[in-house]
Amino acid sequence: MSRAFVIVGADTNVGKTVFAAALADALGAHYWKPVQAGLTPETDSQTVARLGGLSPDRIVPEAWRLPTPASPHIAARAAGVKIDVAALHPPRSVAHMIIETAGGVMVPLTEDFLTIDLLARWRLPAILVARTGLGTINHSLLTLEALRRRDIAVQGVAFVGDEDAAVQQSIATIGGVRQLGRLPRLDPLNRETLRAAFAAHFSMQDFLT
Repeated sequence: MSRAFVIVGADTNVGKTVFAAALADALGAHYWKPVQAGLTPETDSQTVARLGGLSPDRIVPEAWRLPTPASPHIAARAAGVKIDVAALHPPRSVAHMIIETAGGVMVPLTEDFLTIDLLARWRLPAILVARTGLGTINHSLLTLEALRRRDIAVQGVAFVGDEDAAVQQSIATIGGVRQLGRLPRLDPLNRETLRAAFAAHFSMQDFLT
């Protein structure tokens, strides 16, 4: 049975696109970024294709491509458009599907519609990607609380960064969420190193049950 997950971040530049690439590669999944704000130096779809080795047929085109790297509602305003949230539906696919949000769950898509409102409509399980550094406990627990208040299932939390067992355990225990694993800092970061790190630190069973 195919699975679909929404990848959400606890913070800006937390590493969710890198995690999405690793998970899409491991699952043989398709990838969709509904709203892309900022097109240079490369889009998140291009990053996922490069790091995950996804062929063009596994990348679902963005519904909205906005030049300004900003919150989607601001980027849309700069482009002279308004995002039609009613038209945003998860792609139908027989394959696994990885969907990545633009920013965190409280990021506005329009002046009166948040990303989390879209997730509540979709009812797909979310995977939270969180840093391991200072401040991550607060951001992660707030995100988990917001998701749960809207009855959005949480598959688990994936950490990115240097290991901090106490921080990771605190988020998992207080947030009542499963630790899926941790991606360490990778240098160089490419498909080979990312694939190896994901295989070493994550169990595929956590994404299939």
